[in-house]
Amino acid sequence: MTTWQRITVSPIAGALGAEIGGVDIAAGVDDETIAEIRRALLEHLVIFFRDQRLDDASHKAFSRRFGELFVHPNFDLGQTEREIVRVVRAPGDERIVGEEWHADTTMMPEPPMGAILYAVEVPPYGGDTLFANQYLAFDSLSDGMKRMVSGLRAVHSDIRVAGPRAGLNARRAIKVREDANWRPTESVHPVVRTHPETGGKALYVNPAFTSLFGYTLADIPTVQHWYRLAYPGQDYREKVMAEWQAMGRELGYTPLASSTDLITVPDWALRGMKYNLALQLSLEYARP
Repeated sequence: MTTWQRITVSPIAGALGAEIGGVDIAAGVDDETIAEIRRALLEHLVIFFRDQRLDDASHKAFSRRFGELFVHPNFDLGQTEREIVRVVRAPGDERIVGEEWHADTTMMPEPPMGAILYAVEVPPYGGDTLFANQYLAFDSLSDGMKRMVSGLRAVHSDIRVAGPRAGLNARRAIKVREDANWRPTESVHPVVRTHPETGGKALYVNPAFTSLFGYTLADIPTVQHWYRLAYPGQDYREKVMAEWQAMGRELGYTPLASSTDLITVPDWALRGMKYNLALQLSLEYARP
């Protein structure tokens, strides 16, 4: 069992997730504490901090302790704080950001290693986010299926989440690039990724960005089958639900690029919520 000297770590689910105590992020965090936080992240995949009070400066300062900040190309609309994405659900919105299972920006050649979310406003009830353990998604496959998918590579594209063809800006408050100069970003990644720090193997596909696995269009049902393997039903105990309201203002830091995927449950979209998001690049993670 891991011992902790600088922080407390309380698991919140069997498959993944833990709450971190003894840390005041805005006051600054020393190197030894950062090292323990990173160990907790690697062990529990998604971690949460209660009752934090962050402004943009402290949010970014803490994020930089884990890697260079990433500027999201589709949300880069000339705002002052280019490294922070402000996610808002406004009255009348028909769509929300993150409403299907996804790992952030997997269309990039070198996707970010993680994301830090900070809740700004939360609804009086609901407000759930689900996280899935992609190590377990891979481990649950039969040996034969593991051998098969381990030899595949997949195309990841942002054509469904940005650009004029997606048509999202007319249906929600948060905007993405839909200008005439926008071009899709596409990259090819292995279907099974080996985590550069833990050595664990994770199923690295998601329905938001992954389009084809090297199959012909006639094989699309096969692609849908991979998604069902990666994101099984509620009876598969690989998920943790983050209840933003129950935890108050919290910050969740998760290695979305390599070992977890997440979904924001449309339930909270009916009542409104705001949070800020920062993504981290890391030279350790580089190209999958």
